[in-house]
Amino acid sequence: MIQSSLLIRRVLISVFDKSNILEFAQSLIQRGIQLLSTGGTARILSDAGLPVIKISEYTKLPEIMDGRVKTLHYKVYAGILGRRGLDDAIMRQYNIPPIDMVVVNFYSFNSLLAKNKKYSQEEMLDRIDISGPSMVRAAAKNYKNVAIVVNNDSYKKILDEINLYDGLLSLDTRFHLAVKAFKYVTEYDNTISDYFNHQVQSNYHTSMTNDHHCDQSFSYFPKNLTFMNLKFIKKQDIRYGENPHQRAAFYMDISKKHTGSISDAQQLQGKPLSYNNIVDMDTALECAKMFDEPTCVIVKHTNPCGVATSDTICTAYAKAYQADPISAFGGIIAFNRSLDKKTAQAIISQQFVEAIVAPNINRDCISIVSNKKHVRILRCGMWTPRTSDIDFKRINGGLLIQDYDVMTNLEDLEIVTIRKPTKEEMKDALFCWKVVKFVKSNAIVCGKNCQTIGIGTGQMNRVYAAKIATSFQERERQGTLNTKGSVMASDAFFPFSDIVHIASEIGIKCIIQPGGSIRDQEIIKTADRHGIAMIFTHIRHFRH
Repeated sequence: MIQSSLLIRRVLISVFDKSNILEFAQSLIQRGIQLLSTGGTARILSDAGLPVIKISEYTKLPEIMDGRVKTLHYKVYAGILGRRGLDDAIMRQYNIPPIDMVVVNFYSFNSLLAKNKKYSQEEMLDRIDISGPSMVRAAAKNYKNVAIVVNNDSYKKILDEINLYDGLLSLDTRFHLAVKAFKYVTEYDNTISDYFNHQVQSNYHTSMTNDHHCDQSFSYFPKNLTFMNLKFIKKQDIRYGENPHQRAAFYMDISKKHTGSISDAQQLQGKPLSYNNIVDMDTALECAKMFDEPTCVIVKHTNPCGVATSDTICTAYAKAYQADPISAFGGIIAFNRSLDKKTAQAIISQQFVEAIVAPNINRDCISIVSNKKHVRILRCGMWTPRTSDIDFKRINGGLLIQDYDVMTNLEDLEIVTIRKPTKEEMKDALFCWKVVKFVKSNAIVCGKNCQTIGIGTGQMNRVYAAKIATSFQERERQGTLNTKGSVMASDAFFPFSDIVHIASEIGIKCIIQPGGSIRDQEIIKTADRHGIAMIFTHIRHFRH
């Protein structure tokens, strides 16, 4: 190690993010290392009593043009790019001391955009760093002779090493720092390119963020992913994807806080999460969050199979399980209230469950569930209403992007039939309308007393979805469900009146659907003939 090590004698520091820089600089000074610095960083160091040489003193030229030109000087770049043993003579001739370490980071575009203000192109241009990326590239290119530091997370490791080896930094460390630096400056350039490219396309300010940087632990999947105004950091590698032959990883969107989400949830016990667990838990939790009253959602293979609202989550769970106990086996359970001891006991004694997620987990629940050590328990925390967001889906050779399907204000509901829904029917209709949003299309949801009693999902035609959703007569005959006066929700309009006939045959009294079919009048008249109330929402909820 010592043979390829670099003695750190002179360090140039120019950072926008000044976190921990004072402590780092103090430790360097204690080792007798000389510091060069610019503008605000130099002031912080000198105000703390540290000896620091300002770049303007080093180059014998002032910082000019409101700080646009500080380090753009041959003496700085030659000091960084000089090759030991090869350029020594020319550096002595022009009195250029070698710079052994460069500590640089830049202003983050995302920090500006996150303020939710519209900035002029001139203001954005003013934020583009010129000398910073140039110094990073120069130092990274010359990593055999210079150490480049772009992340304050590296400070401790560097100090530990130079303290352990009497001021020396290994070639291996310098190489990995250079890899980090090249990724950092690439992300920065991509951020700028992405921002202005989207300006050209839509005149709307979007950008990728670049606040965090990759470490060197190898994985098939990178630690960070950037896309538009989003940035993802890897939360965990997953044992496999949807199937055992597929590799997989789980990433968190760190462009904003996502409390009350699966990505931010803390796992308290159980086996590691699988790819399918995460997908199902997200569906279950997002559906549960649609309701204000205590609600339980049971999901199986990305679709709700039982949803219920009641006065307590224990009763809500009992109703959700009763809705489809066969499908609930091996399912995912989500609540919009804290999991309590009584509910945990009911779940464990009644069914096999893959995972349970709730905003909070009462302490005495863990001892109950721990008897089933493989069951995953997650605490997600509370949430705020979800507003605008971006969804995207990868296809072969392309990417689809769309707004997240937020449940639009229901003030635009239109009752289109002669018969009006009763207060109870309207409540059940809105309940089913919230659930159908999370069911794969074509989707039909039937319910009563804020409990799903039939869900038809993923069918190629709406008639089959309706027939599956209304195939609960057997359980009705067994006395496990009282379906008389149920309601029906459809995620899209009825192309024909056949579904109204199906609904009538099994006693549906109210239907909620988007409307918009060319046969709407025929469908409304059919509902009138059967005495069924019909509500148009004027919004569709396809889920593919």
